[in-house]
Amino acid sequence: MELMEELFKTIANAIALGVEGCAALIIAAGAIEAVYLLIRRLLDPAGSSVLRKKGIWVRFAMWLLLGLEFELAADVVRTAIAPSWDAIGQLAAIAVIRTFLNFFLEKDIEKYEEPERAPAIYAAAAPLA
Repeated sequence: MELMEELFKTIANAIALGVEGCAALIIAAGAIEAVYLLIRRLLDPAGSSVLRKKGIWVRFAMWLLLGLEFELAADVVRTAIAPSWDAIGQLAAIAVIRTFLNFFLEKDIEKYEEPERAPAIYAAAAPLA
């Protein structure tokens, strides 16, 4: 029984570490894309709508949101192997903070995306003459 418990803890810890590594890669990819788009915008200020500051921010925020989801998943796995109530409490506090960050980041994304989508929605709903 003790051996099975240790094996479970080892596997769960490896999974959590892997998920955290994926989160770091996701956030790094988003940062690289954002820097690339910002440089393109600086070189061509009259560029496409994707290169607007707001558009770049929304794209980067989406990457951050995905990375936070992965971090939250790693926290969930870690709670399964938490050795004490103190560790569970720390993980719960971290999870709550990440959940709030996720929530408010998602609200910001919705707020900034809505005005950009509105003209397209109205154009699609307009009757043909």
